[in-house]
Amino acid sequence: MPIIVNIDVMLARRKMSSGELAEKVGITPANLSILKCGKAKAIRLSTMEAICKALDCQPGDILEYRPDE
Repeated sequence: MPIIVNIDVMLARRKMSSGELAEKVGITPANLSILKCGKAKAIRLSTMEAICKALDCQPGDILEYRPDE
C-alpha cells in the first residue's frame, strides 16, 4: 500500500507507549494496532486530530505517501 503510517516513529520520538497513546486518544489498543500496521482502510479526522494532539505533531509526520514501484 502506498500510504505508510509512521505512528511507531512518533511514539519512539516522544518516548510514549502504544497503550498510553490509545488511552490519550480514546481508542482501543487493538484499533491503534490496526492503524499502526497500515491495515486500516480509513481514519476519522477527529481520531487523527487526537493523535496529533497527543504526539504534538502534524498529520504529515504520521502519514507518508510512497508510490508503488
